[in-house]
Amino acid sequence: MNLLRVTIDGAIGTITMDRAEKRNALSAELIAELFAAFTAMAMHADVRVVVLKGSGTAFCAGADLAYLQTISENSPLENLADSTALKDMFQAIVECPKPVIAMVQGAAIAGGCGLATVCDVVVAARDKARFGYSEVRIGFIPAIVMVYLVRKIGDTQARRLVLTAENITADQALKIGLISTVVEDAALEQETMRIANSMAENSASAMAMSKMMLNAVHGMSLDAGLHYATVMNALARQTEDCKKGIASFLNTPKG
Repeated sequence: MNLLRVTIDGAIGTITMDRAEKRNALSAELIAELFAAFTAMAMHADVRVVVLKGSGTAFCAGADLAYLQTISENSPLENLADSTALKDMFQAIVECPKPVIAMVQGAAIAGGCGLATVCDVVVAARDKARFGYSEVRIGFIPAIVMVYLVRKIGDTQARRLVLTAENITADQALKIGLISTVVEDAALEQETMRIANSMAENSASAMAMSKMMLNAVHGMSLDAGLHYATVMNALARQTEDCKKGIASFLNTPKG
């Protein structure tokens, strides 16, 4: 079952959720395909930046009805395995050594909002994009993504989104730090690709190490964080990209 379209254009890899008729709703199959696609992108030597998008009018409208029916009938062990697969998929995005940009043209609700939350950069359409965690309305909780959400926007705003289950606009999402950029709807793809191509000009090793640090420093004490940063600083100096970058900078005429 192919629920994704994966393309590579130069240094940009694009993963498109291709269930427009289901508003790109999550299913066990789509979760597995997303995990495999991001694992492959992480290993692809030519890819420097990954764009995640949805076909049709929605980015991702959460879990589909058949999936919800299945998890309501699963045994505890089956649900644990399914929940683990969801966690692994989110973590594949978080730990991908390439920056991941979400291009959100419409609804990003529940698990779809979770997908946007774990991406490094989120570019959203001002008029049509909507973000929200609707799980508590049906007696469920956004348990796994809540761990990422609190780290991203803090306790106060995470409580607001999770407990009210309200949907917010792109401008509201920008204000609380859930997303990175808001553009007019017609300019969404152009601006997303401009950001992607600009990031692709950066050092791949430096971006990978920066993502590793950004993921690791949460929860560290000041002393532990500074020790870790000192080691990473020293390691970065030994990379070929850093050596070439310094040499190029020193050899560039000044003034």
